[in-house]
Parts: sequence; structure tokens; C-alpha cells
Amino acid sequence: MPNVSPSGPPMAASPLTRAVLEIDDYVGTLGWDQPARLFALVDTARLRSQEPGLADRLGLADDGSAAPLTPIEQEELPAGAALDEFLGTIAWPDSVAGCALTVERLMLPPSAEASVPQDLSEKDLAAWVARHPERQEVRMTVAVLRDGARESALRLREKDSPTEVLTGSDLVPGLAEALSATFAE
Repeated sequence: MPNVSPSGPPMAASPLTRAVLEIDDYVGTLGWDQPARLFALVDTARLRSQEPGLADRLGLADDGSAAPLTPIEQEELPAGAALDEFLGTIAWPDSVAGCALTVERLMLPPSAEASVPQDLSEKDLAAWVARHPERQEVRMTVAVLRDGARESALRLREKDSPTEVLTGSDLVPGLAEALSATFAE
């Protein structure tokens, strides 16, 4: 069964999964080879009541049909900044219920793990993976909420379709942990 309804927004079991799929769909419309993108996740009802003008500009319906969480894209991440270092600088206001990040990476199938050369620097390992004949490009969208809930969506470039997106709470645990740390006090 496809994860996109005929009328638009992704169908999903939870508000967080729906937000992740909405972000994946949005970034998918931008094409591949995109920079990392950071999103604040806000409670839609709270946004409508506290910032009605912004809610109207975002096209959030006042009839109850809007998704429970609204992703709001943040400013572009600094060019050349290491992602883990950048995430360490983020602090969210109380009005933000969660956050999400979309990044593109190269990955290898598990069958290639045995052939990975040992003792390579991070840069050399990245170059080795980029040359590997079994490499695949993947877009990862990872979201976390303040309460610890997490969700991920993975889309392979070779299967670039909203109906071919894999979702799960622990698909990218390291990135989910790094995003959760942005809410630590």
C-alpha cells in the first residue's frame, strides 16, 4: 500500500512518522545532491493559536485537517561545518516539540563490509566508498521529539519514489542520538 494519499499528505501511523514522510516528500521535490536540511517540528494547534499569521502563511488549515506536527525549515547549515559539531551548537526554544534533519550519504550493502580496508582516515574511507561499485546513494530523514520519540525515513536514489521509502524508529540511531542531544538541558 502506498504511503501517500491521493489527496496529498503522507499517510502514517503516528504524527512523527507523518512529519518525517512530509519532509522526505518535500526534499524529494528538490532533487538529489542537496545540502543537509534542518527542520524544527512544532505542534500545529499551538502554532495556530500563538502565531495565526505564520500558520496562515504556511497554509495550515484551521479546520482540523492539518497534521499534528508542522515542520519548519531552518536556515541553511554552514558550508563546510562538520555535522556533529554544528548539531552541538543548537538549542531549541520551548515552543519547538522536536527537530528533523535530512542528509544524503553513500552507503554500502552489508556484503561489502568485509572488503573495507582497515586503518583508513575518515577522508580516505569516504573516497573508497565513493569508488566502490556497490555503493548506493541514500537520503536519510531523521526526526526526534523532546519526549524521546524518534523516526527515520530512508530513500535510495535508485528507487526514488514516495512509495519506496523505508521508515523505522532505529534506522539511523547515531543521528537520532545527536538530534536528541540538541534538547538536552
